[in-house]
Amino acid sequence: MRNTRTLTRRAALGAVSVTAALALAACGGSGDSGDSGSSGDAGSNSSTSASAGTGSTAGAHNAQDVTFAQGMIPHHRQALEVAALAADRASSAQVKDLASRVEKAQDPEIRTMSGWLTAWGEDVPAASGGAAESMPGMDHSAGSGMPGMMDGSDMDMLKKASGADFDTMFLTMMIEHHKGAVDMATTEKSKGTYQPATAMSDAIVTAQTAEITEMNKLLGKG
Repeated sequence: MRNTRTLTRRAALGAVSVTAALALAACGGSGDSGDSGSSGDAGSNSSTSASAGTGSTAGAHNAQDVTFAQGMIPHHRQALEVAALAADRASSAQVKDLASRVEKAQDPEIRTMSGWLTAWGEDVPAASGGAAESMPGMDHSAGSGMPGMMDGSDMDMLKKASGADFDTMFLTMMIEHHKGAVDMATTEKSKGTYQPATAMSDAIVTAQTAEITEMNKLLGKG
């Protein structure tokens, strides 16, 4: 009988010990969980800060970036209008090919720059007839003051031309138009702060400078 009571007591003590051990483990686990929670919060804050930093960098732009986009959009639109004329007016396959490349390069850039302006809460230039002075609502930086833009009489002459005459007029006018775009892009590269815009301006300078050389060769000037 005494042995039975002793065994019962030991079993009870063992159960208490196990319970205590489990309680301590639970407390320790709770502390670990708390630490993990703190780490998670820190990680979350770090992630949030990183995201905020990225957004801040991506959204950092200045007045020059706005001027660049608002000016280059109508500038590109006129280039697309001129390039579209080549399909049924040009006699040179090389001129038609160049016009096609201009369309493929500049149309996506117009959409990209329009997206920037919308994101910045700035006005996207309305589509116009192509002539510099027919751009309502634009200031001097994006209107008639834009370098290389063709005026109404230039566009009328080009639309009435065909064959070799069109080729010569197209190349001559597009060279000046490209030079204007290069000037605008060069200004953006030196004064803009929005990285995607300065990267685009760098691409414009490279591509259009090469096309100017190509067009001069087609005119026999290279």
